[in-house]
Amino acid sequence: MDRLNVAITGAGAIHGCHVAALQHTSGVALRALVDIDAEKGAALARRYGCRFYQDYHEMLMDMNIDAVHICTPHHLHREMIIAALAAGKQVFSEKPVGLSLAEVAQIREAAAGAEGVLGLCFQNRYNPTSQAIRVQLADGGIGQLRGMKASLTWSRGGDYYRPGGWRGRFATEGGSLLINQAIHTLDLMQWFAGGVTRVKGVVDSTLLSGVIETEDSAMATLEFSGGAYGVFHATTCYSADAALSLEIDGERGRLRLEENQLWRITGNARTLLAQDTPPEGDARNYWGDGHRRAIQQFYATVRDPTRPVHVSLEDAACAQAIVEAIYRSSQIRQWISLAQ
Repeated sequence: MDRLNVAITGAGAIHGCHVAALQHTSGVALRALVDIDAEKGAALARRYGCRFYQDYHEMLMDMNIDAVHICTPHHLHREMIIAALAAGKQVFSEKPVGLSLAEVAQIREAAAGAEGVLGLCFQNRYNPTSQAIRVQLADGGIGQLRGMKASLTWSRGGDYYRPGGWRGRFATEGGSLLINQAIHTLDLMQWFAGGVTRVKGVVDSTLLSGVIETEDSAMATLEFSGGAYGVFHATTCYSADAALSLEIDGERGRLRLEENQLWRITGNARTLLAQDTPPEGDARNYWGDGHRRAIQQFYATVRDPTRPVHVSLEDAACAQAIVEAIYRSSQIRQWISLAQ
């Protein structure tokens, strides 16, 4: 397996992160780009020096393609993941893995009999600040977890939702704020705390009411496996895309992520532990630089199957379950238990 030839399916905003990451990953080469917009896709393929396909089924028949990155609208993820696995490709997909846990179950069945590796892109786990938080919690640096809070305030207006027509609809996006932007924050919270047992939350559409049928704001309380609680707030109604604010309260101190810097706070003492760097390429600063690390880890696993996929299908299913539970809780105004 000297060199792996890669195809990217979907030429939307996020695909640039994958292009930049592949350029910094040894032993791989971008060989194809797929998009239903022939004019846009062909122009980008010429820019990247790769082949263009308008139909992903045709690309999957190309025996020279070893791996497929899926960067398409949410409602296409399930069918494309299953088709790519069936074609014997290695598959790396953007979140969410599917629109529901039922779709995740279908993908699980397909992946069980596939030769290729399936990796999911929860790239914020690879941020230096996220890795440092995991080390601090594992080492007991702040003592036993007492609580956690996270706030994500971004900006998304009608101009974001109208192009393409798939965003802002349950049938094609699967939700909006929770399943698209805030799923990364929920994933980090459950990853740091070791899992979530139940949630109670509320979602609503405020500024975008009448523009989308889904939500632009959400809040929830999460009960973690160890008994502590987390509070979560997210919205796309802010005037700008602010950095994630997250705090972890322990018996002997706190970890505070603010402005992409992680601080350990003990009494009056503040110690800088880690700092996230801006991404390379066309990526927006608030996305972070995790795509490169996530993609490099994925190909390290492809080359050495004894290495675990850092973000597996089961990891993605945990985040999906929390999102679905918040949606359900908002409907019935009750706590929702998550299967362990």
